[in-house]
Amino acid sequence: MQEYHDRLAKLLLEKNKELTYEQALTWVELLSEDFEATYAKAGHDYMGSAVTEKVVRQWIEHYGAQLHDFVKRNPKYKHLLGLGDEGPKHH
Repeated sequence: MQEYHDRLAKLLLEKNKELTYEQALTWVELLSEDFEATYAKAGHDYMGSAVTEKVVRQWIEHYGAQLHDFVKRNPKYKHLLGLGDEGPKHH
């Protein structure tokens, strides 16, 4: 599982230069957990990490460039992304 998280974090970094590797990895972990939990709550059987990776990859392709803006709109989640008070990295 760590291998696909690493692949997806690197993909997210390609899409979003505002994030550090650690923040990108945290996003991948949160998105993966959210997808699997939502899928399970809907009554579906676990389809494996390959399905989770595919879905999270699609989300990154579509929304990855804007993920750093999420914290600006939802500051109460900073702690989940390991941002503390500093927000996304600065150039």
